[in-house]
Amino acid sequence: MVSPVKIEAVTFDVGGTLIEPWPSVGAVYAEVASRFGVRSDPARLDRQFAAAWRTRRGFDYSRMAWQDLVASSFAGLAEPLPDGCFDAIYDRFAGPDVWRIFEDVFPTIETLSRRGLRIGIISNWDERLGPLLERLDLHRRFEVVVSSCRVGHGKPAPEIFRYAAQRLALPPAAILHIGDSRLEDLEGARSVGMQARLIRRGEDPIARERLRALSDLPRELG
Repeated sequence: MVSPVKIEAVTFDVGGTLIEPWPSVGAVYAEVASRFGVRSDPARLDRQFAAAWRTRRGFDYSRMAWQDLVASSFAGLAEPLPDGCFDAIYDRFAGPDVWRIFEDVFPTIETLSRRGLRIGIISNWDERLGPLLERLDLHRRFEVVVSSCRVGHGKPAPEIFRYAAQRLALPPAAILHIGDSRLEDLEGARSVGMQARLIRRGEDPIARERLRALSDLPRELG
């Protein structure tokens, strides 16, 4: 069991928890950039994106923030990017074909729903989230979808978690949040009294706070 406090709702992070870029961020960047005459190596773009993502500060998920991050990913390859290239990349990630839903997602949320648990989303994302979830056939499966762009606060800020609890009309302790970031998901949720677990697919769940797969969750909840 996760906790002696009864869980009445489970909320999920989106990126890295429910879905991931496919086949990779760098592959999509390279494919779009090639239309604008930019030749680039997807593996290098993956590395540079990962480095830029790790060192981001004050990232607010605005279009401008994404433009700066994309520019950093193309450093040494295309400076500046051709006109229209960033817009094409931004629009590309609004489509369902560059995202993959993890195979444990649908079975898990269906099992939890059958048990009477309420299901929601708490995500740092921009205005593309709602339409993307609909195109992936995910939106209708969640009672509440809370995004940082709508709330004006991103994880790990307590405001976004409190807002989700208010939308669910539940005390935070009755909500279990699942995500892949220790700071944004685990520590952020716990800061307001929510229960929380990290998803680390394929890793040995040495710590009790980790799940190796979402499919482990129903069993742990009993």
